Amino acid sequence: QVQFVESGGGLVQPGGSLRLSCAVSGYIFLIYTMGWYRQAPGKQRELVATITRGGNTNYADSVKGRFTISRDNVATTVYLQMNSLKPEDTAVYYCYSAVVPYIGGDESDYWGQGTQVTVSS
Repeated sequence: QVQFVESGGGLVQPGGSLRLSCAVSGYIFLIYTMGWYRQAPGKQRELVATITRGGNTNYADSVKGRFTISRDNVATTVYLQMNSLKPEDTAVYYCYSAVVPYIGGDESDYWGQGTQVTVSS
């Protein structure tokens, strides 16, 4: 079993900042890519940002220059610093991890329960 503890969501005014955290624990040998996805009402889930174990990052064009993803490999935690937030950033944000549960095991995708981010005046 793999457990997620997400935090940091909430209500913020346009132009404001939030920092999301996601701590992953459980039956884990190795975590490869970690990341954040989001889903707005009536829309499909979309990639926000990902980060590899080696620190390579990938961002959606809509958040480049405003959001920063980072991770702590020892604590198996991934963060998303969100600055200059816009109303269109409003969505449920989901933490993602590609986990190998034991030596020689297959990599599997796991998702957190989601945290709501609302950007509104």
